[in-house]
Amino acid sequence: MKINPLPDLDLSLSPQVIPLFDETTNTATYIVKDPASNACAIIDSVLDIDYAAGKLEYHNARALIEKVRELSLTVEWIIETHVHADHLSAAPFLQQELGGKLGICDQITQVQETFGKIFNEGTEFQRDGSQFDQLFADGDTYTIGSLTATVLHTPGHTPACTTHVIGDAVFVGDTFFMPDGGTGRADFPGGDARTLYQSMQRVLSLPDEVRVFVCHDYGPNGREFEWETTIGKQRQNVHLQQCQSEEEYVAMRETRDATLSTPKLIIPSLQVNMRAGHLPEDDQGNIMLKVPLNRLTDN
Repeated sequence: MKINPLPDLDLSLSPQVIPLFDETTNTATYIVKDPASNACAIIDSVLDIDYAAGKLEYHNARALIEKVRELSLTVEWIIETHVHADHLSAAPFLQQELGGKLGICDQITQVQETFGKIFNEGTEFQRDGSQFDQLFADGDTYTIGSLTATVLHTPGHTPACTTHVIGDAVFVGDTFFMPDGGTGRADFPGGDARTLYQSMQRVLSLPDEVRVFVCHDYGPNGREFEWETTIGKQRQNVHLQQCQSEEEYVAMRETRDATLSTPKLIIPSLQVNMRAGHLPEDDQGNIMLKVPLNRLTDN
């Protein structure tokens, strides 16, 4: 992977970032508010599922909607940092209630092609990203009120991972966890440890004081859940401290990934999220999930 230099960035504005944390999936969802208006964006929303019971719930989505309305905010964007494998997106439900355009990386087409085959989707499943309102290429920008957000393509965890730089705040998806939690895995179809390392170096070229918001936290060593850190602190990320070179990181990441269990919600998450949060249906219009055997990971 060729590491592109960072585009010109305006880090002078400081958006208000309001987190909502779901302990069931260890996911942080963010409301990002323009400091000069009531415009906001929502990043990485959560739809609840009782997978064993085959039941969907909207507790997280409704709490998010309540917070947006309590603050009298206008949602301009609903952003997915990538196609998540550990929780379902609530984007369509949020759009219905709050409006906003749904955006994801333009490499979603690669993810859709890969998992369209794995889940044996028919020709009715479009693999062109048309389920989303906006497909972002590296360096693309969008506005949230007076804020300019810049999209960085940071693949490795998945081919369609992005980092969003919004003022002095950066939203890294699963590229990084908190510094004591390490970095994202790279063993899903289309993932690559070397590409992930190079993407991390690109993010780490931002100034030390830039705020970093992660998508997940697992409270390592029993600490309380956290989701905000800085670029300076991420330079001391435990996985980077263990490795003195790209080659050492790749070896560590691949060895570690081979020991990790498959996410509990990977099967429903991928089918829903590659559809922009829309629920798959059978020929009769019933919501239905498929279970491919021995196709998702080597573990």
